[in-house]
Amino acid sequence: MPLPGPEPDRFDIHRKDKAHLTLGFGVHYCLGAPLARLEIQTALGTLLQRFPGLALVGPAVELRWRPSFRSHALKFLPVGVG
Repeated sequence: MPLPGPEPDRFDIHRKDKAHLTLGFGVHYCLGAPLARLEIQTALGTLLQRFPGLALVGPAVELRWRPSFRSHALKFLPVGVG
């Protein structure tokens, strides 16, 4: 398993190393992964198309994370539609 690259908490669509465990690995890989990826692509594309001014409200350093040993997730994501 590769280690995360530099700034693992920063969203970067141009990141070279995109390895993750979101949909499992090996024999535990999710059978619904292609559908999940299509749904995510459709949802995010529609969201950004309808709200082109979508932006984070406040500084990123103030984001609060949910404590969990299984996943790294935000408690909430404050955004504005500009």
